[in-house]
Amino acid sequence: MTLPTEPDEATRALLERRGGRPGGQLAERMGIEFLQLSAEHSIARMPADGNLQPVGLVHGGAYCVIAETLGSVSANIHAGEGRYAVGTDINATHTRSISTGWVTAECRAVHLGRSMTVHEVVCTDDEGRRASTLRITNFIKTR
Repeated sequence: MTLPTEPDEATRALLERRGGRPGGQLAERMGIEFLQLSAEHSIARMPADGNLQPVGLVHGGAYCVIAETLGSVSANIHAGEGRYAVGTDINATHTRSISTGWVTAECRAVHLGRSMTVHEVVCTDDEGRRASTLRITNFIKTR
């Protein structure tokens, strides 16, 4: 499957409604770009450059940041107006290193409930090889 490299029309509209910053300041600093956003399936990417540990590999925490950002945005889309989602758990298993190019994160809903969501995020390199698998749980609260 070929993943998008530019936001689709629905995602552009959502980004515009959210002021272009659904992921917040940290996501911006890390260069995260949102390509597809929905509660069920979202895709984002970030450059390896600028997110490397001292030995030249993407930092394990960077995978956690893109996964938590993407999972939380997806959970907040599910939560809807008047409610918001907050992360309560994240875990990661890193299986391959990335040192150049882009990290692409594909997020899929595992559970979309009234008070909790669970998303699995798979991070891949430019060749589509899995580098990290993460799971994020969000609690949904009323404003």
